[in-house]
Amino acid sequence: MIENIYQFEAKDIKGENIILSKYKQKVLLIVNTASKCGFTKQYAGLESLYQKYKNKDFLVLGFPCNQFGGQEPENEAAILKFCSINYNVSFPMFSKINVNGKEAHPLYKYLKENLPGIIGTERIKWNFTKFLIDKAGKPVKRFASKVKPEEIEKDIEKLLTID
Repeated sequence: MIENIYQFEAKDIKGENIILSKYKQKVLLIVNTASKCGFTKQYAGLESLYQKYKNKDFLVLGFPCNQFGGQEPENEAAILKFCSINYNVSFPMFSKINVNGKEAHPLYKYLKENLPGIIGTERIKWNFTKFLIDKAGKPVKRFASKVKPEEIEKDIEKLLTID
């Protein structure tokens, strides 16, 4: 039985395998992202949260996904360039993944099982769905795409103050 996210691994945007236990004792915000989405401007808010709390053991982890309207058609190098040039993204970005269906990344299967959406549906509905993870690696809250990063700040602060 999987008890936390630390048992998963994923390739970062440069292709390096990352074991998520690397992020033990940190509060995480895991987000499926896309460069050509109406919510893409949330990259700015995500980066702002990251800059504000990164020295207090907080990280944003971005997982590009092309499953919603083909809004992330580029390869990893182009995604990284886009995020850097347009939003100065400095938080960890990962290689493109699927978040729904048979090919969904195991991390996202776990997140959806532990934090289903409205009326118990597990399916991710769109880009920029956010999962807040506590310092023990447990998913604690799921936020819909329309929830802006700054609206999550109080939830992040609560988790950062718990030892």
